[in-house]
Amino acid sequence: MLETKYARKTKEDKPVLAICYDFDKTLSPDDMQAQGYIQSVGYDIGSFWSESNALAEQNDMDGNLAYMYKMMEEATGNFVFNKDTLARYGAQVALFPGVNEWFERIRQFGAAHGVIVEHYIISSGLKEMIEGTEVAKNHAFEKIYASSFYFNARGVAVWPAQVVNYTNKTQFLFRISKGVLDINDPGVNDYFSPDEMRVPFRNMVYIGDSDTDIPCMKLVNSYGGHSIGVYNPETEDKSKVYKMMRDRRIKFFAPADYSEGKELDRLVKAIILKTAETEKLEDMYYRYQNEVREVDKPAAETLERQKKQELIDALADSKSFVRTHMLIKSLAAYEDFDRIMCEALYRIATENPQVKLILKDKDVSEFYGRLLAQTEVKTDAAQETADILRSEK
Repeated sequence: MLETKYARKTKEDKPVLAICYDFDKTLSPDDMQAQGYIQSVGYDIGSFWSESNALAEQNDMDGNLAYMYKMMEEATGNFVFNKDTLARYGAQVALFPGVNEWFERIRQFGAAHGVIVEHYIISSGLKEMIEGTEVAKNHAFEKIYASSFYFNARGVAVWPAQVVNYTNKTQFLFRISKGVLDINDPGVNDYFSPDEMRVPFRNMVYIGDSDTDIPCMKLVNSYGGHSIGVYNPETEDKSKVYKMMRDRRIKFFAPADYSEGKELDRLVKAIILKTAETEKLEDMYYRYQNEVREVDKPAAETLERQKKQELIDALADSKSFVRTHMLIKSLAAYEDFDRIMCEALYRIATENPQVKLILKDKDVSEFYGRLLAQTEVKTDAAQETADILRSEK
């Protein structure tokens, strides 16, 4: 099986601020399905969601999978359920004031202050509908993470491809942080040191409206980022953002009015300015830290060599198989051994019965096999070790 090569974003020479948005009731005043689609299949909004929720409860089904199934089922006999259809309904979705101009304006403000601003969607709504909106068509988003369908050869939706719910939303924050954006890229599990993170969590903003956003808000908050609760500027119902503030899920709240000069605009611009200054200090911190590491490097290398030598001496004196296995495990943690150390290890393998007699045990043979692979010129002791490993007995 060929290994897939995934495109990944790398660390920039300027700080990157990732602004992540829920969609329904964050960028749009209502659920996207309730703005034309539900009505077109002959349902009132309340009945559709009641039946969808009942389907989930009665079948131990994820709520998002239930609404996706319900959408497919109700389309039968009404219209072809394909990408174009979903995009057309997406084009009908209303957006809060200022949303259309928001993304480019904020990007330009960031650029003017030395900060790269990227916008991401993390939504339980439908990717195909979001892609039909005017802002998505204008390339507002770096990436859209949302529930989506698998379409067959005829272009008809037949199965869920992705389902995004409030518990798995957080994985996408880690992908954004590491620059590992493809949803199938296992590199999201790789270790990155703090100074290698493309977008440190302190440079993340999460904007949402309700309880389903809490896991993301909590994660961003806990690592020094900024979570913002928004509410409908027409109804001015602040009950949800008040609760999230009391529960320490958000740091700020504002009306979902994205127009220039409004509270949300001022708030995000303040975060951009803070990011620019904070990253200057972080760069200085890592520069000083790396300088100290370089100064300490010779001492660290000396200490490592000393530890290796102590283990080799102990292996030479090993009086039991148990002791040998324990020492081999410790030695295997090191990658490189110099020529003198290698020769000592080969002599131990051929002269100490507590090593020689178990040389073909899995852990011991793997360690010596790796050692032999690194040894270009084979001495007599090295050759004898190799012969023992190759022997049938």
